[in-house]
Amino acid sequence: MPRAKGGFKTRRRHKRLLKLAKGYWGQRKNVFRRAKETVERALVFAYRDRRQRKRDFRKLWQTRINAMCRLHGMNYSRFMGGLKKAGVELDRKVLAYMAVTEPDTFSKLVELAKRSWQ
Repeated sequence: MPRAKGGFKTRRRHKRLLKLAKGYWGQRKNVFRRAKETVERALVFAYRDRRQRKRDFRKLWQTRINAMCRLHGMNYSRFMGGLKKAGVELDRKVLAYMAVTEPDTFSKLVELAKRSWQ
């Protein structure tokens, strides 16, 4: 039986992967084996960092909220606990945005959290 070389399908698979490697440096962009290694590694990083990004943003929001709370004489955990007891259902993203852009409104929330904490 003659050997099947793949031809069209192999070329199509190689072209698809080399297209993903566009912009890489040296052999990584035009030698299939090097490009495949690099693209696979890049895809792993992309998958991991899509999840990491969510964690990073949550940390950033917590830091911003905590910094603003401390200006008003309260810490982050008591603030969040006070809001929960008061029945305020704003998420951290919104609270962090308010802390940065609307400090007056945020200070009212801190006072509400202080009242409901005690």
